[in-house]
Amino acid sequence: MRVLLADDEHLIRTALVQMLNLEDDVDVVAEAATGDEAVAMAVKHGVDVAVLDLQMPGLDGTAVAEQLATRLPGCRCIIVTSHGRPGHLKRALAAGVRGFLPKTTSAATLAAVVRTVHAGGRHVDPQLAAEAITAGDSPLTPRESDVLELAATGAPIDEIAQRASLSPGTVRNYLSNAMTKLDAANRHDAVAIARRMGWI
Repeated sequence: MRVLLADDEHLIRTALVQMLNLEDDVDVVAEAATGDEAVAMAVKHGVDVAVLDLQMPGLDGTAVAEQLATRLPGCRCIIVTSHGRPGHLKRALAAGVRGFLPKTTSAATLAAVVRTVHAGGRHVDPQLAAEAITAGDSPLTPRESDVLELAATGAPIDEIAQRASLSPGTVRNYLSNAMTKLDAANRHDAVAIARRMGWI
């Protein structure tokens, strides 16, 4: 099977490529360091399976999977990440990702999951799945999430309002709602909680 491996950390990407190429039935035909490059290389090489890092420059792994679902429908996607938060897992599955694994996974397990996914199956790390079920869905509305994401940079209310095309009062309301829903002491605490859960 033809595989793409995308990870912005060169050392990790190279190690994974070498490990997967030891398998008789796996041929890593393309590598990428950014999400945009991953989409382009996957389409160019017509890969069967794309093994994607979750957090990469440009498009993240979930966004790459969404694009490949339309541009290369036969390609199955696996996300391998050191950021296995419940919200990330749920977004990835909603985008059609067929496998979700932590970077602590062994090479043998990764190769087995590549085969499973290629054959039409799914594999989600059991611990990550249990955490996602326990955590439940994000209590934040999409707009509250957007405003909280902008607040994560430490920008003042007026700047957030300008970037979100909202009034400063509306931004304050969204931040207040998010803090209440997350039982956070302030907006910085709300950002930390939402990030920890993978909701932003």
